[in-house]
Parts: sequence; structure tokens; C-alpha cells
Amino acid sequence: MNSITIKGRLTKDPELRNTQSGTAVCTVNVAVDRPYSKDKETDFFTVVFWRQTAEFVSKYFVKGQEILVQGEMQSRKYEDKEGNNRVAWEVKADRVEFCGSRGQGDESAPAPAATKGGGKSTKKAPPPTAESEDNSGEDGNDGELPF
Repeated sequence: MNSITIKGRLTKDPELRNTQSGTAVCTVNVAVDRPYSKDKETDFFTVVFWRQTAEFVSKYFVKGQEILVQGEMQSRKYEDKEGNNRVAWEVKADRVEFCGSRGQGDESAPAPAATKGGGKSTKKAPPPTAESEDNSGEDGNDGELPF
């Protein structure tokens, strides 16, 4: 079983881009404090969202905002600028939720999945969760949710 749930804060605004075939991909970095660390250590996770969830995250989340992510860890091999082989570990997100109190601009109750839309826009009160059935990449699936 490959399952991970993290709760932390975004270290910068989400980065939305599109693949060559037009599939939306959003990458965020999440800082997660270790609760029992004497030195207040923090772990940093790269999280990748696909399709409507990617658009949802880029539209409604900002730097410093608390986020809850569920998904799976995956590794990706690549070659750096110097030609060295590297491995990057990322969370492939299946679900995202807002955290925190309403006073922080966050919502805490569940709501429907993200709707279609694109790019950055003004940040307004969003539905607090987004789920997708398969965010694994370009597989010809249009990413529509079954409800």
C-alpha cells in the first residue's frame, strides 16, 4: 500500500502549467512541522496535482495557507544540468482540503470537487475540498469526476 497524508503550509504560491496536450498540472511545496521535535524541525514535500484539482489548487490556495493533502509517494528520475542522474520524490495528490479556522480565510467543512476553470484569478471563498479519480498524468482520460 502506498498512501500518504500531510498537513502543512504552502511555502510559495502554487505553480500551474499545462502539458503539451493541454493537461493542467500544479506543483506546490508544503512545509510540515514535526510535532515532537525538540528543535522544531520541518519536513518539506513537493506535491503534484493534475487536471481540475490542479486548477482548483492554483485558484484557491496561496503562500502560507494551511493545506491537507492525501495521495501517494512516487519517485521520478531525471538528469540535472550537469548530466547527473537524480531521483525526485513527490506526493501525487488524490485529495486536497483547506485547514485552519474561517478567521484565517480557510474553510474546514467538506464541499464538492473543483470545477473547471483556468489560471490564476482573484482569491475568493472557495469550496474547501477537491478530489480526483485519477491524477496520474496523460492517459486520454478527460479528468471528469463521476458526479
